[in-house]
Amino acid sequence: PTQQTVGKIVKKFEKTGSVTDIVRPVHHRNARSAENIAAVSESVADDSNLSIPRRAQHLGLSYGSLWRILHLDLHFHPYKVQLTQELKPVDHGMRRKYADWVLEQQAVDGDFSTKIFFSDEAHFSLGGYVNKQNCRIWGNENPQVSQERPFHLKTLRSNVNH
Repeated sequence: PTQQTVGKIVKKFEKTGSVTDIVRPVHHRNARSAENIAAVSESVADDSNLSIPRRAQHLGLSYGSLWRILHLDLHFHPYKVQLTQELKPVDHGMRRKYADWVLEQQAVDGDFSTKIFFSDEAHFSLGGYVNKQNCRIWGNENPQVSQERPFHLKTLRSNVNH
C-alpha cells in the first residue's frame, strides 16, 4: 500500500475507532412494486408485440425497470417471429426438382453441401410484412408464431444523395 492509503486508514481508525467501511443506508427502489408488476402484466396481455421503450413510456417506467419486471418477476422472454416463404401448390414440383439436383451434385462432388450458402434477410415491404429484426413477442412460453410471405415482395428503396 502507498503512504497515502496507510494515512487514510489511520485517519479512519482515529475518527471511527475501526478500519471497516461505514455501512451506508441503501436506497430502496419501488419500481418493481406489486402495482407496477400487475400493470406490466396487463399491458403485455393487451399487446404482447409492443417494444420495451414504447411500453416503458406508456407505463411511466424506465427501460431497465420494465426489463427487470418482464424477466425477473413475470418470467417473460422476447420471441422473434419466424418468417417462412409462402408456398403455392405449384412449388412442390420445383422443390422436388431442386432436391434431386442437390443430391446429384452431392454424388458428383462430396463437398457440395459445404458450398451452398443460404442467407436470412429481412426487408422493408409495402405489403405490411414484419421486419423480424424489430419485432418481439413477449411471453413466458414461445408462441410459435410464423408469418408466411411471398417469395417476391413489393419493396421500397430510397437513396439520399448530397
